[in-house]
Amino acid sequence: MAKHRFFGIDPARSSPETVAVIGLGRFGQSLALELMNDGAEVLGIDAREDVVQSLNGQLTHVVTADATSEQVLRQLSVPELDRVVIAIGSDIQASILVTSLLLRFRIPQIWAKAVSEPHGLILEQLGIHHVVYPEKDMGRRVAHMVLGSMQDFIEIDTDFAMVKTEVNPAYAGVRLGDSGIRRKHEVTVSAVKHRSGSWQAATEDTVLQAGDTILVTGPTRQAERFARSTS
Repeated sequence: MAKHRFFGIDPARSSPETVAVIGLGRFGQSLALELMNDGAEVLGIDAREDVVQSLNGQLTHVVTADATSEQVLRQLSVPELDRVVIAIGSDIQASILVTSLLLRFRIPQIWAKAVSEPHGLILEQLGIHHVVYPEKDMGRRVAHMVLGSMQDFIEIDTDFAMVKTEVNPAYAGVRLGDSGIRRKHEVTVSAVKHRSGSWQAATEDTVLQAGDTILVTGPTRQAERFARSTS
């Protein structure tokens, strides 16, 4: 079967950075625009014409369409892409229908937004390996920042996190290898940013200074505890 060209993007020559984002609510729009900033070609699809009009010219292509229709997705050459994000949140039935279609198309990589644990469980049971919970994840991230002295918090896995925080004054002027941070706190300082410099990979010979910002990785509880100790 010949490949169809959708709105200027030729699937025969598209790169792995060609992504379709289905559902252009707050999360879908933010994601699509960020993908564009990262150099990807983005096809945005949403059933609301006003939303599509507002994004005209900001994405590679954006169309008003019913993504629950197999015929529509085929006309847009979605089955020929390697990466698709289902960013539909408010209409769970539509999310599940689109998910079913994309799985039938055997698209290699599918990400799907879940608005609740039951919704996410259904998506996982259907066969989606990349289920994201934007609201839940952001709430958890902000909560950690509010309760601790950390500047940012990213949970990498169920019990492993990366924390951005300031150096505890007790370690100022201390060589990292002599600080005992890993032994005492069970975390690893992986990068350092001096006040007047840029980010650098941390080594045992790195000397921490007051006012430095550091990236710390380790089990979530230990990383949180270490960040709180810097205040």
